[in-house]
Amino acid sequence: MAFADPGTRNVIANPFGPQAPAVTLAEACKEGDILGYSSGWKRALATVGTAIQGRLVALKGGASGDIIPVSPHAVVRGYTGGTAGNPVYVAEGTSNGCITETAPSTSGDCNIIIGYMLNATDALINLLIRADATA
Repeated sequence: MAFADPGTRNVIANPFGPQAPAVTLAEACKEGDILGYSSGWKRALATVGTAIQGRLVALKGGASGDIIPVSPHAVVRGYTGGTAGNPVYVAEGTSNGCITETAPSTSGDCNIIIGYMLNATDALINLLIRADATA
């Protein structure tokens, strides 16, 4: 089965617990979305021209203007078809906030590894692993 990010996820672990730092959203997001900053906190996207590097994991969903808890490290559950040990990246195209096991390769796309699959459904996201990078 191929890897899929269904967009419905659960954060099952974060190092901050109930006192996680918070940000104000500039657009709606779901729990487990990867967020970046571009004129406000928005869902990350690897696509050149509209690229938003991943910086934080949304620990709760919210609407634009909502203040939500975030973390640079989290275990996120709800993916399908993942391969344990494979690196994950911010997705490209129109999949804002999602991840993929396929490294973005179009020139200018964000292609930083942001975590690793623990098993078929759980990803360990660590957004402080490496500096920003593009293909």
